[in-house]
Amino acid sequence: MNKILALDPGDKHTGTALSDTSKSFSSPYKTVKSSDIVSFLENIFAQENINTVIIGYPKTLKNKESQQTIKVQKLSDRLKERFPKINFILWDERLSSKGAKNITYSKNKSDKLKIHSVAAALILETYLDNLRFKQSLQE
Repeated sequence: MNKILALDPGDKHTGTALSDTSKSFSSPYKTVKSSDIVSFLENIFAQENINTVIIGYPKTLKNKESQQTIKVQKLSDRLKERFPKINFILWDERLSSKGAKNITYSKNKSDKLKIHSVAAALILETYLDNLRFKQSLQE
């Protein structure tokens, strides 16, 4: 069974999260330097059975594109070219970082870095919820 990986890309750090094989739950995984994302993906694709990556897509609250939206689109394009066998999906991530900060107590730098992976888990959870909803409509 495949797992799904989620990314919450930022300028300096990218949070990651993984689903379980049943695609029922998401868990924060690691926060990596954004400059190391390709090598991180090479390693995790070698270790885990992943065929789908959800990328947090940061539109504004008014559903407009921002500078960060453009950066994430370019990242997605670059990853699709580098890993053509992987399905990359841009997924609305509005307020995921704020939600992660609300549920994560951060008292030091290490804790603050974990917020990125918690945000990725929240993004993945909304994607998994959407999958379950679509499956329930087909039943």
